[in-house]
Amino acid sequence: MAAPKNYQRRGKLVLLYTLLGTLWEIGRGQIHYSVPEESDKGSFVGNISKDLNLESQELVKHGVRVVSRGRTQLFALDWRTGSLITAGRIDREEICTQSTQCLVNINILVEGRGKLFGIEIEITDINDNNPKFTQTSFELQISESTVPGTRFILEAAEDADIGLNSLRIYKLSLSPSFSLINKEKQDGSKYPELALEKRLDREQQSYHRLVLTAMDGGDPPLSGTTELRIQVTDANDNPPVFNQDMYRVSLPENVPPGTTVLQVSATDQDEGINSEITYSFYRTGQVFSLNSKSGEITTLRMLDFEEIKEYSIVVEARDGGGLAAQCTVEINIQDENDNSPEITFHSLVEMILENAAPGTLIALIKIYDQDSGENGEVNCRLEGEVPFQIISSSKNSYKLVIDGTLDREQTPEYNVTIRATDRGKPPLSASKSVTLIITDTNDNAPVFPQASYMVHVMENNPPGASIAQVSASDPDLGPNGHVSYSIVASDLEPRALASYVSVSAQSGSGVVFAQRAFDHEQLRAFELTVQARDQGSPALSANVSLRVLVGDLSNDNAPRVPYPALGPDGSALFDTVPRAAQPGYLVTKVVAVDADSGHNAWLSYHVLQASEPGLFSMGLRTGEVRTARALGDRDAARQRLLVAVRDGGQPPLSATATLHLVFADSLQEVLPDVSDRPEPSDPQAELQFYLVVALALISVLFLLAVILAVALRLRRSPSPAAWGCFQPGLCVKSGPVVPPNYSEGTLPYSYNLCVAQTGKAEFNFLKCNELLHSTQDIVCGDSSGALIPLQGGHDLTAHPEMLTPRNAASAQSRFSGLRLREAPQFLQTGSRVAVKLTPEFEVRRLQRLPAARERKRSR
Repeated sequence: MAAPKNYQRRGKLVLLYTLLGTLWEIGRGQIHYSVPEESDKGSFVGNISKDLNLESQELVKHGVRVVSRGRTQLFALDWRTGSLITAGRIDREEICTQSTQCLVNINILVEGRGKLFGIEIEITDINDNNPKFTQTSFELQISESTVPGTRFILEAAEDADIGLNSLRIYKLSLSPSFSLINKEKQDGSKYPELALEKRLDREQQSYHRLVLTAMDGGDPPLSGTTELRIQVTDANDNPPVFNQDMYRVSLPENVPPGTTVLQVSATDQDEGINSEITYSFYRTGQVFSLNSKSGEITTLRMLDFEEIKEYSIVVEARDGGGLAAQCTVEINIQDENDNSPEITFHSLVEMILENAAPGTLIALIKIYDQDSGENGEVNCRLEGEVPFQIISSSKNSYKLVIDGTLDREQTPEYNVTIRATDRGKPPLSASKSVTLIITDTNDNAPVFPQASYMVHVMENNPPGASIAQVSASDPDLGPNGHVSYSIVASDLEPRALASYVSVSAQSGSGVVFAQRAFDHEQLRAFELTVQARDQGSPALSANVSLRVLVGDLSNDNAPRVPYPALGPDGSALFDTVPRAAQPGYLVTKVVAVDADSGHNAWLSYHVLQASEPGLFSMGLRTGEVRTARALGDRDAARQRLLVAVRDGGQPPLSATATLHLVFADSLQEVLPDVSDRPEPSDPQAELQFYLVVALALISVLFLLAVILAVALRLRRSPSPAAWGCFQPGLCVKSGPVVPPNYSEGTLPYSYNLCVAQTGKAEFNFLKCNELLHSTQDIVCGDSSGALIPLQGGHDLTAHPEMLTPRNAASAQSRFSGLRLREAPQFLQTGSRVAVKLTPEFEVRRLQRLPAARERKRSR
């Protein structure tokens, strides 16, 4: 019976040891230590070698090291003892601020076993911080009419310590008028309230100074003080009253700045200025803003639950008389899932061999999430079809292992994306990509930054000069990202394209070169299609349009004068100008053209030389020739203008033209001037000249025939009385009464007949060549050769008899176009007269005609 009992006991022990081993393996994933803050460097934290079941000399063999977040290493390993020690001084308030429990998580990596152990170290608090007030003194105004029992919330002190070492009690220096009440908030923090014990009298004491002391619960206790300066204000019967002494509101974190939190409201039963309430914070903060008129509280910046979970604000309402009331606003910040998980990747191998077996450990992955609750619970997975797998090893810790066969020839590189997603609503995720020997594929075509280009090239450019550059980018690597350029299309002739432009084919250049000098007058614009092609297999390409505009740079074309038509010597045919032309009369217009463009084709007109300076003016831009003044007596009838046309180029080019201008009222007057011109060599000009000469000859022959006919008729006239008007005496001018008639002649000239009474007069501009007798006649020099007799008492116009002068040809040549005007009535028989013919012709002495007088008497 003893053997079976020992057997049963041994089985129970084996079962117990197995259970204890399992529990040890489970608990060994998280190790907990604690260390007080402000410990010296090298202070003992825990025995790592014992807890990991390793000897101290095996720590180096298995590659045990501390892996922690952040750049600051708080803890280190003592290789001699196998203990975890502090790496420096640790300040709990710096790490965890006001958190009730300060935990620091680190990881111990055992590379030899491929395991990662999490260690949780609690930093315990010591009483190393005094309670502190934000200010050394506080101002408080209390009206003398304030009733006893009124309470005033005072500024609370802050203590960085927690637990028993935190702030515990407030004390006030002795005062018969005030007492202190310690109050506690919902979160357990303490704040003081000042209570008025008796009514104040400003006339007796207008100022009170009290000392407020804050003490913590440490051993020994630490304290901090501030001074209360209470000013007693004059009577204001009713202070403001808040609707609530305590306002509580919940606000989600991450609300945008300017979000309304709540609106406090206070009323005052006084009237006038004493009822005007102004709101303010008792202590100015940097998180919230208060509207002094409406009492609306808004956020100044983004709120973070992970930074501060609750805010307590004291709002003061003060009326115009100086009375104030206070209330407390408790703002609870609600946690939002606003922190994405953070992925830490620790590679264990430098390269992955393609013959590695499935299950080979590649790396360790650690996930961190600052949110709490479900918002901080994270799931980790791999994206895409890759021959790898993630295995969970502990809370938020994972292993990356090979899960298939690797073949470098098929897939030489892998891009593994690790995605971590928390359980918040909505869930947030983060991803981390790890490149495992990945090579590039040609999956991106070259891309031009713009769809088309337009360049301006000035003409006469040097051959081989760069006129443009196009650049395409390709994000691929190696040959897949090397881009070459070529011209694939153009609106130029294919054979002539190579003689105009070329493009640099080397990668990264894309420079377009001009193979010849462009001429703006021959080629103003052309278009190219440039192709960018990478060196991948297959190659990818992209096209871009390049339009080249050839500008006019050099002034290589002189102006040309198409009107008026110029002869070989650069002069134009004559233009006639009426003698009575007024200033500003448009004589002619010079039209010039220039094959250049822009400023090089901006033409200006100038008069270089003129027969009579100042007689003509020329439009600087229009080329119009106008009279600048009326024709004078001393001005020649024929004028010559040398005109220059200049363009706006640098240097300017010019052309000249000679204009011949003749002042005349008809074509016949132009003929003498035209005959003086040298015979032009242009056939068209010669034909025009011959036509004019022929017309002039025909007109002269016709005029001679008419004069001869008139002279023959005058010779047969029987009236002798026409010669009695010539007596010795002076001549006076007579006004014209007979209108001119040009129907009998070809030249439109009119002349005046001037008659002077006997006796001296002031008309000394006319003088008779010889005294005439009453029996003598005067021949009037009109086209008909009229003979006018001068007799007493008779009108000169009453004798239209026609006589033939002695020398008809001479009379016709000298007096052609002379017309008789009205004779004065004062002329008597036997008077002396003289005749003035203008233009100045000489009045010749007329011979008596006895034969004609005898024939008249016989009748």
